[in-house]
Amino acid sequence: MGWTSKILRVNLTEGTAKSEPLNMDWAAKYLGQRGLASRYLVEEIDPRCDPLGPGNKLIFATGPLTGTAASTGGRYSVITKGALTNAIACSNSGGYWGAELKFAGWDMIILEGRSPKPVYLAVIDDKAELHDASGIWGTSVWQTDEWIKKRHQDPMMHVSAIGVAGENQVLYSCIVNDLHRAAGRSGVGAVMGSKNLKAIAVRGTGGVRVRDFKAFMAAANAGKKVLRDNAVTGQGLPTHGTQVLMNVINEVGALPTRNSRDVQFEGAHDISAEAMATPRKTDGRKNLLTNQACFGCTIACGRISKIDESHYTVRNKPEYWHASGGLEYEAAWALGAATGVNDLEALTYTNFICNEQGLDPISFGATVGAAMELYELGLLSKETTGGLEMKFGSAEALTRAAELVGKAEGFGKELGLGSARLTAKHGKPELAMTVKGQEFPAYDPRGIQGMGLTYATSNRGACHLRSYTVSSEILGIPHKTDPLVTDGKAGLVKAFQDATAAVDSTGLCVFTTFAWTLNDIAPQVDAAVEGGWTPEKMLEAGERIWNLERQFNMRAGFTAADDRLPDRLVKEAARTGPAKGLVNGLDKMLPEYYELRGWTKDGVPTNETVARLAL
Repeated sequence: MGWTSKILRVNLTEGTAKSEPLNMDWAAKYLGQRGLASRYLVEEIDPRCDPLGPGNKLIFATGPLTGTAASTGGRYSVITKGALTNAIACSNSGGYWGAELKFAGWDMIILEGRSPKPVYLAVIDDKAELHDASGIWGTSVWQTDEWIKKRHQDPMMHVSAIGVAGENQVLYSCIVNDLHRAAGRSGVGAVMGSKNLKAIAVRGTGGVRVRDFKAFMAAANAGKKVLRDNAVTGQGLPTHGTQVLMNVINEVGALPTRNSRDVQFEGAHDISAEAMATPRKTDGRKNLLTNQACFGCTIACGRISKIDESHYTVRNKPEYWHASGGLEYEAAWALGAATGVNDLEALTYTNFICNEQGLDPISFGATVGAAMELYELGLLSKETTGGLEMKFGSAEALTRAAELVGKAEGFGKELGLGSARLTAKHGKPELAMTVKGQEFPAYDPRGIQGMGLTYATSNRGACHLRSYTVSSEILGIPHKTDPLVTDGKAGLVKAFQDATAAVDSTGLCVFTTFAWTLNDIAPQVDAAVEGGWTPEKMLEAGERIWNLERQFNMRAGFTAADDRLPDRLVKEAARTGPAKGLVNGLDKMLPEYYELRGWTKDGVPTNETVARLAL
C-alpha cells in the first residue's frame, strides 16, 4: 500500500526491461524516493566510477505519497552520481510525470549500462519497451514531447526528456518533464545523455492504494487546511510564486550580485514578482499570465509567462511567442542579479531556452556571471568568446550565451563546463562561487549565516533545498533566528537537513514545510504505508539518509576539506546592507556541526553513529 512494490530495471546495453520486487526492508528504513533510491545507488555502483561512463546508474524514483490525494503528492527524483560534482546527486521535480509512473504501477526505474544507439523508454502500465530515438536525437525537450505523444497517439502521456544540452553532456544539463518542470541540478541530464537515452514516456491507467483510506483522507484533508490557512502557502506563493523573495532578499542584503562581488542588486525590482505582474508599456500585457499547480497541489506556485513579441530577443523567433513556464526566484536571480542584467524579457527568454534545451538556470547564470568577471579582468576577450562581449549587465551576452550552451556550440561548450572548471581553466579558480563543484543559489552567506553552513555541508554540492534556513533566519518559520549571527546555526542546519531528507523521500513538495511540520506529514505517511511512521521515525530516517549520502561521497573521494566556501565569502566582507562588514563565519559553525552530527573532527561518521543508524 502506498508503494506499488515494483521496480522496473532497464539494461540499456542489452535493451531489456524487467520487473523486480521492491526491497521492502530498505523501504522500512529509507521510506522512498530520495532515501530509498540512494540506498539502491550505494549498493549498486562504485562511488569512484565515471559519472558519464556505463558503470554509473540513473534512477527515477517516486515516494509512497506520490500519486495519492495528499497535497503536492506528485514529486519524483532522479538519483545518480552527478556529472557536475562527482558527488551523489538527487534532483527533485514536480509536474505530473511522477504520479503517472505510480499510476502505471512502478515505484522506480533503474537504468543501467549504455545503449549503442539513441533510444527512448515507453512505459504503458505494466508494459515497458525501448524504442529507436534517432528521429528525435538532436531535438529540444519541447519537440521531443510533441513527437512522442503523436507517435503513440496519446496526448495523455507524460514525457521526461533531455534536450540537445543533455545529449552533448553539458555538465549542468537537466531532465525536463511536462515541458517546464525539471530535475534541475548536478548534471543529471548529462548522465542521461551519456546513456543515449532521450526520454521516458509514461502512461498509467491505474491508481495508488493506501493502507488505511479513512485515516489517510482525514490526515490529507487536515493538511490541506493548514496549507490553505497559512500566509505563505495560502497567499504568498499562489500570488507571487517564489519570486516573492526577490525584493525581500535584496533588502536584507543577501542577494548575490555580479558573481557575489555585491550583496544587493540595484535592478532587483525590475526582475521581481511585482514587475512580472505589471502591465508592459509596449503592449499593455503582463509578463505573468497566471499561476499553475503540479499534480495534486493546493499551493500552485508555478508561473506561466508570455514574452513581449516585440522585444529584441524574440521578435524574429515565433517559437518563443507562446506562453510557457515563467521565472521562479532562483532562475530570476541567477540570470539577473548574478550577471547584473535587469531586463525582464531577456531573463524570461533565457529561462525558456533553459526549459527547451534542458539547462539548470542556477548553474548556467552563475557560470555566465563568473565568465563576465573573467572578461572584466581581461582573461577572456571577444576573440576567445567568439565575439561575445561578456560584460556585466549585458542582456545580449546573456541571451546569446544561453543559445550557444543550449546547443553546445562555440563558446557555449566552454560555458557548459560550469564555473569551477571554467575559472580554473583561465587561472582564477577562486572566482567560482561553488561548493563541491556546484554553483550556490540565491542567498549570500554573509547576509544569511546559516546558508553558508548549508552550502558547505550539502551532500550534492551547494544547495538551498537541502537546508532552507532562510525560513527561520528571514521568514521566521518555525521560529525567528538572527541571520547575522552564527550561534545556534549548526543545530538549525542539522535539523533542516534531516527533516528535508525525510520530506524529499515521501513524494511531497518541500514547500509544504513553510506551513507543515513532520507532525502534519507523518500521519499521512503512516496511513498510506506500513511501518508505524511517527515524526520521530521520519526524522531518524532523514538522519540515516544524510549519513548514507555522506558515506557515498567519502568513498568517492570527498573529505572534510570539501566542506568549504569560496574565499570571497569568508574573506571579503559585504559592502552594503545589514551585513555590511561581515563575512561568513563557517569556521565557527563547522566544528559544532560535526559534533552534533556524531562525526569525527575530520567529518567522518563515528562507529557509534553508523551503528545507531543501522548503516
